[in-house]
Amino acid sequence: MSARTAKVSRTTNETDIAVTVNLDGTGSRSIATGIGFFDHMLDQLSRHSLIDMTIEAKGDTHIDDHHTVEDVGIALGQAIDEALGDRRGVTRYASLDLAMDEALTRAAIDVSGRPFLVWNVAFTALKIGTFDTELVREFFQALSQHAGITLHVENFHAANSHHIAETCFKAVARVLRTAVEIDPRQADAIPSTKGSLGG
Repeated sequence: MSARTAKVSRTTNETDIAVTVNLDGTGSRSIATGIGFFDHMLDQLSRHSLIDMTIEAKGDTHIDDHHTVEDVGIALGQAIDEALGDRRGVTRYASLDLAMDEALTRAAIDVSGRPFLVWNVAFTALKIGTFDTELVREFFQALSQHAGITLHVENFHAANSHHIAETCFKAVARVLRTAVEIDPRQADAIPSTKGSLGG
């Protein structure tokens, strides 16, 4: 099987981003976005998905964090999509309930080539430190759209916004790990009765 890797660069008037991924990695990572809490969440995403990630981003954070967070989601999504290729052999589906102290979050995924996000997560605070909690959804919206995945995320219990965000990233990481893994029983087949995944 050929290496499932990709490298994406994205440069606009607002951000300059370089991303590399290896879907068959160990969770090795080097992440620097200039946004401390976001780096912490991306670290969780790589570690628990076992996707090797290098993410370097420079953005107009003197305005706010929005452009950097969204554009990292776009570039990372594009890299995952490219690394998946025609999605031959992938497990495709996964669902998981993830607990962290008082917080419980469910993520479900279909690596279908058809982007869609269902987001049912309410934060208990507007900010985590200086990070706007609404940007968590913005990241996953960009990621799902550009990776070509259907993603459902729902929080059932929580009191602490840091825990809410962290369970979202960890739960998505775990379902992404399962869904992109090669299914040894159909490693040469595209997991769809249509014979293709996408549009």
